[in-house]
Amino acid sequence: MACQALIIAAPASGQGKTAITAALAWLYRHQGKNVRVFKLGPDFLDPMILSVASGHTVYQLDLWMMGESACGALLSRAALQADVILIESAMGLFDGPCSAALFAQTFHIPLLLVVDATAMGQTFAAICHGLTHFDPQLKFAGILANRVASPRHLDRITSTLSPQIPFLGALPKDPQFSLPRRHLGLVPAAEIPGLKVTLEALSQHLAPISIPLPTVTLTAAPPPPMAKLLHGHRIAIAKDAAFNFLYPQNLEILEDMGATLVFFSPLLDSALPPADALYLPGGYPELHLDTLSQNHAMKEAIYQHIALQKPLYAECGGMLYLAASLTDHQGKQRAMLGLLPGHGVMQKSLVSLGYQSLTLPTGTLRGHTFHYAQLNNSAVSDTFFECPHTFGPREKFFQLGSITASFVHLHFSHHPAGIVDFFS
Repeated sequence: MACQALIIAAPASGQGKTAITAALAWLYRHQGKNVRVFKLGPDFLDPMILSVASGHTVYQLDLWMMGESACGALLSRAALQADVILIESAMGLFDGPCSAALFAQTFHIPLLLVVDATAMGQTFAAICHGLTHFDPQLKFAGILANRVASPRHLDRITSTLSPQIPFLGALPKDPQFSLPRRHLGLVPAAEIPGLKVTLEALSQHLAPISIPLPTVTLTAAPPPPMAKLLHGHRIAIAKDAAFNFLYPQNLEILEDMGATLVFFSPLLDSALPPADALYLPGGYPELHLDTLSQNHAMKEAIYQHIALQKPLYAECGGMLYLAASLTDHQGKQRAMLGLLPGHGVMQKSLVSLGYQSLTLPTGTLRGHTFHYAQLNNSAVSDTFFECPHTFGPREKFFQLGSITASFVHLHFSHHPAGIVDFFS
């Protein structure tokens, strides 16, 4: 299936990829185009903003966690529906085992290079030259300069640019175009006041710039039908301001296996919906300590669920909610559920980052960990994830009665059958 597609990449994180990708999606959408946006890598926060911009669900694409065939199937499905596909990369162009460069090569999609020109002159040209010539197999649609301070600054950064890769234009240095951040990345879209106003303003700066939209062919075999291993199961999923780190495809996989999904809020609700299993995803529980601690009705409902030996699966922030207590960055400690021994404590520096894999008798699960919390847990766990690409800490895998928990955010697509026991 032929479709116009671009990967938006950069030399590093923090260059403005998300804002520019979102603004392009907003621009094309309001030109009447049907736009689909993807995010490379295991990111939850950027897709929330990209979804607001495009008006559609934003799926993650990750060659290691998901595999080439699963990524190709999502792209091909999008190509059947969309006029334009935009893919925001992660980190720098060549960074990581599943880099944007590797993805571009795998699916033959050209790259739009975004470079932050802050505090830079002619070195801008050197960076652009290096990135566009490092791998001759890559195809570039052009270069976009971001955060340019003045016309004089623009003259300096473009004075020695090679004409081989077209320079498309520049965006001004303007605080209103910067998206707010906190310790895990960008602030969730729902918490950014005036996000749509920002997208509209930035899109108006992009509108006069002629950005090529190359036509690519995206074809992949549809995935085989999934066994209904969760037929008849109702899974209640926490989803609110404290718990919202969910891969959309994971939810589709649960439904494809026959599960019925219902949602609840540990912050706002006083009861659980009728359910056979609970799913507590990650998020920002440390920002909502008082509300979580004081919602005794919700705590009691979860205790009753566990008393009936019904399954509960928790990831990262969801696991911290299970602990005896959680302490935030300011040292405030509040009681949590106490279903998992130990105390969660937020740290000032990053504790763990990287891909993780877990080998079970049925196969291997793959996921990613990224957290600033430590769980001071006295419970013995003799099961650990492996770090296939780094020498970082191996995360513990906890199974305590009907509870399954870890700091790892799993992507179910690599081995769907492997997660069935977590919910049944």
